Amino acid sequence: MSPTPPTMSIGELADRFGLATHVLRHWESAGLLAPARDPHGRRRYDDGHVTRVAVVLRAKRAGLALDDIRELLRAGDPAARRRRLEAHREELRRRMAEARACLDLVECALGCAHDDLADCPRFQDLVAATAEGRDLPDATGAERPTRWYGP
Repeated sequence: MSPTPPTMSIGELADRFGLATHVLRHWESAGLLAPARDPHGRRRYDDGHVTRVAVVLRAKRAGLALDDIRELLRAGDPAARRRRLEAHREELRRRMAEARACLDLVECALGCAHDDLADCPRFQDLVAATAEGRDLPDATGAERPTRWYGP
C-alpha cells in the first residue's frame, strides 16, 4: 500500500496564498477546485490544488474572469481556447491604451507651464474631446505624446 500524499485544510491552503477561505469555497462552487473530503466531510487539498490555486491567481492577475479561467483549464478544443485568449488579448490591449492615455494626461499636466491647468489649450482640447465622446490623436504622431510647456 502506498503512503497517502500529504494534504492540507482549507485554512492552510488559504493561508499559503494570503486568501480568505471563502474565496476557495467560491472557486470550488465555480468549478475551479475540486478538493477531496476526509471521513468527516472536511475539504482536503494536495499539491495539485496548490498548483491549481497558483494558476487561478496568475490568470486573475492577467485580468481573466473566473468563467474564462474555468473554460481555459478544462481539457477541450484548443481552437476555442485560442479564440478566448485572443479576445482577452484584445481587451487587454484596449485597456492598456486607455491606461497609457490616462498616464499621458497626468504627465502632460505635470509638465505644463500654466499655473492653472484649466488655462492650458492642450488640456482644454482633451476635456472637449472627452465631453464630445471622441478621442484626439496625438499631434506629434509619436506613440507617447511629448510634454507640452507653452501657452
